[in-house]
Amino acid sequence: MCPKNASYYGNRAATLMMLGRFREALGDAQQSVRLDDSFVRGHLREGKCHLSLGNAMAARRSFQRALELDHKNAQAQQEFKNANAVIEYEKIAETDFEKRDFRKVVFCMDRALEYAPACHRFKIIKAECLAMLGRHPEAQSVASDILRMDSTNADALYVRGLCLYYEDCIEKAVQFFVQALRMAPDHEKACVACRNAKALKAKKEDGNKAFKEGNYKLAYELYTEALGIDPNNIKTNAKLYCNRGTVNSKLRKLDDAIEDCTNAVKLDDTYIKAYLRRAQCYMDTEQYEEAVRDYEKVYQTEKTKEHKQLLKNAQLELKKSKRKDYYKILGVDKNASEDEIKKAYRKRALMHHPDRHSGASAEVQKEEEKKFKEVGEAFTILSDPKKKTRYDSGQDLDEEGMNMGGLDFPGGPVVGTLRFRCRGHGFDAARCSPPKKTPRFTNNKHCSAQQLRRIVSSQKLLKGYKSGSHGPDLGSGDIFVMALRRAGLERVRRREDTITRRESEGTIGRQCENQQEWLWNVLGEAED
Repeated sequence: MCPKNASYYGNRAATLMMLGRFREALGDAQQSVRLDDSFVRGHLREGKCHLSLGNAMAARRSFQRALELDHKNAQAQQEFKNANAVIEYEKIAETDFEKRDFRKVVFCMDRALEYAPACHRFKIIKAECLAMLGRHPEAQSVASDILRMDSTNADALYVRGLCLYYEDCIEKAVQFFVQALRMAPDHEKACVACRNAKALKAKKEDGNKAFKEGNYKLAYELYTEALGIDPNNIKTNAKLYCNRGTVNSKLRKLDDAIEDCTNAVKLDDTYIKAYLRRAQCYMDTEQYEEAVRDYEKVYQTEKTKEHKQLLKNAQLELKKSKRKDYYKILGVDKNASEDEIKKAYRKRALMHHPDRHSGASAEVQKEEEKKFKEVGEAFTILSDPKKKTRYDSGQDLDEEGMNMGGLDFPGGPVVGTLRFRCRGHGFDAARCSPPKKTPRFTNNKHCSAQQLRRIVSSQKLLKGYKSGSHGPDLGSGDIFVMALRRAGLERVRRREDTITRRESEGTIGRQCENQQEWLWNVLGEAED
């Protein structure tokens, strides 16, 4: 009824502003000031609409015009300051975006959106930075809100595709990029992202195909090329690093595999597969503490039976690694046969035998004697199937249960290497294989010389006989015994003291005489 009344247009603009329809309100506010350029409220409403839509420069011009008409207007003064603040936030955000300081850009956009709540441009910038920061759900929420209001918004379509791209949903991401390019063919960011997504997808698929075909070198090259396409795609690159780590493990480049898995974990610390792959590589390189740490991380995240078993295995290997490595002492593989173990034992025993180092310094002799004892101890464990099984399974080798016996005397087992001297004859069992079954002598049971000779002959101990310097008579109880286990050695020493004491008292028993008779028979037979 009154098409030329500025107040009517101004009032309708105010109503539309309260409804959040700022674009429609802007038209009415502009019409009101065209009809009456001195209409202060019209200029204020026009500036407010411009500011809400993110056009801070236009808003500042409107507020400045209002101040020219009424320089004491408090609302105009405050809105003018708000417009300047938005302009400043925009400048800071633009600089920080180039520096890739996305967190600060998000902060600036949040502050700017307090004054410009209807600005799609600020929301898009914020959403893009959220996507770059890996906060994909928030970014998708912002982009989806814009698309509900404007389904043809190319920027929102681009951000939606970017979130999918960074979540490793490359096929869906390409669809959104293509749609954004349909809405805006010159959209540079969508064009670059679409090209990268297609190239990344192709390289990754080619690498997977080469891996399945067993062409590990080609797979390594393809995964490496894929990693160079887009360093910002953290999730996909984490998978590529893990895949390349798997290839390196197949090529037995375990250190490189560990490095690739570590890079994968740095990019995505929730990537269970990378932890499992790295833990296995640690196990293969005998870095058991690191393996246990990775398996603990996995089990804390996913408490499955499989992961629990992997953790137990790693803990067992860690426990075993802190004991003496008998395989390493003998220089054999863990899968070595019984013959290989015997052969290695003889070789190492000869290498470290004290007689070979009699002319060396005291320090060298002590070190070689220590190694010699370790060789005997290692062989005693690994040559016995039951003890070897216990050792391999990581069970504790307690003193009583694991006293390795070569020959048992009353008073305690004598372990490993035995050396006897009597009446000008020496016997060295160090170069011989210990018995498969240990003969045991107890106070309640006697073993005949014939039985003992049979046992010794079956052990091929006669090969270990050699001539030596004249020694004291055996009847004096002067038996020299070297035991490779501390517990066994101590018990033998106690027995020797008992024999010597009882001989001096003339009370030595018949059982000890049987042992002496046996030793005489063995040495006599060997001399023959």
